[in-house]
Amino acid sequence: MKKKITVLTLCAMLYALCLPAQAQQPKKVPRIGCLYAGSPSTQSDRIEAFRHGLRELGYVEGKNIIIEYRHAEGKLDRLPALAAELVRLKVDIIITGGAPATVAAKEATSTIPIVMTQVGDPVGTGFVASLARPGGNITGLSTLGPELSGKRLELLKEIVPKLSRVAVFGTSTQPGNAQVLKEIELAAKALGVKLQYIDVLSPKDIETAFRAATKERAEAVLFLVSGPVVGAHRTQFVELAVKSRLPVIYPTPTLMEAGGLMSYGVNNTDLDRRAATYVDKILKGTKPADLPVEQPKKFEFIINLKAAKQIGLTIPPNVLVRADRVIK
Repeated sequence: MKKKITVLTLCAMLYALCLPAQAQQPKKVPRIGCLYAGSPSTQSDRIEAFRHGLRELGYVEGKNIIIEYRHAEGKLDRLPALAAELVRLKVDIIITGGAPATVAAKEATSTIPIVMTQVGDPVGTGFVASLARPGGNITGLSTLGPELSGKRLELLKEIVPKLSRVAVFGTSTQPGNAQVLKEIELAAKALGVKLQYIDVLSPKDIETAFRAATKERAEAVLFLVSGPVVGAHRTQFVELAVKSRLPVIYPTPTLMEAGGLMSYGVNNTDLDRRAATYVDKILKGTKPADLPVEQPKKFEFIINLKAAKQIGLTIPPNVLVRADRVIK
C-alpha cells in the first residue's frame, strides 16, 4: 500500500510540474503578408478596411495577428522580389491587392494560401479554375471588371444621348485587359458606338492619349487605365479631361477625389474588409481550393456636378437621381 501511495504521489507531482510548462508554451501568432503595387498613402483606405474586417472577427494587429506589409511604390518590377520576401518570412497567408500583385504571389508560391482582392476576371486571368471551385492555393474576391465596363459605356450614352465615338483609355499589359475589351465591344455594338482604343502605359502617354482622342473627335472617354500611373497622376488626368472638354467615366472614386466627372464601380474598401473573412476561415483550417471566389455586393455611382459645369455638360435628371453620391 505504501508503495502505491508513493507512486501516486510522484505521478501527481510530475503532473503538477508539467502544467506550468504547458501553460508557458506560447501560442503561435498567425502572420499575414499584404502585397500591394502602390504606395502606403494610396492604399491607406484599403489597409484600414482590411484591419477593420479583422477586428470584427476578433483579430487585433500586434496582439493575436501579425501583418507584414509590402508596397512596390508604383514599380511593378519590384513585386516578384517582395512576394518572394513574404514567402521567406513563412507567412501563413498572402493578401494581394490587384492582378499584378496576385501574379507575383502566384509565381512565388504554390502552397501558401493567397487571398486576392480587386481582380476583375479571376478565371480569365488564370488565377482560379472557376469561381465556385478555385482549385488551387488562390481564392478571394472579384470586381466583375469586364461586366461593369459595359455598364459604364451605357452610362456615358445616357449623359451624352447623341454619343457615337468613345475613346477607351486602357492598359494592355494589365492582366484581364483582353476580357474587358471584349465586353466593351459587345456593349458598343448594341449602343451603336464606335470605339477608339488608346494604350496608356506610362505618364508620358497621358497627354498623348487626350490629343489622340481629340484628333479622332471622340465625344467621351471610358477610363480603364490601371496600375501605378493612375494613383500618381490622377490630377493630370482630370485636368486634361476638363481642358479637352471630354466627359470621362472612371471605374473607382479615386479620380473623383481629384475632381473627376463620374465614376461607377465596386466599393473597393468593402472588398478589402471582406477579405478578412477568408483569412479567418483559412486560419481555422479551410483550404483556399474549397472557398468560392465571391463577387461584389456593394456598388457606387458618383457624379460631380462641378466637373460637369466645367465642360458645359448637363446631367439628365433620370441619371442624376440614380447616383449614390452627388458632388456639388
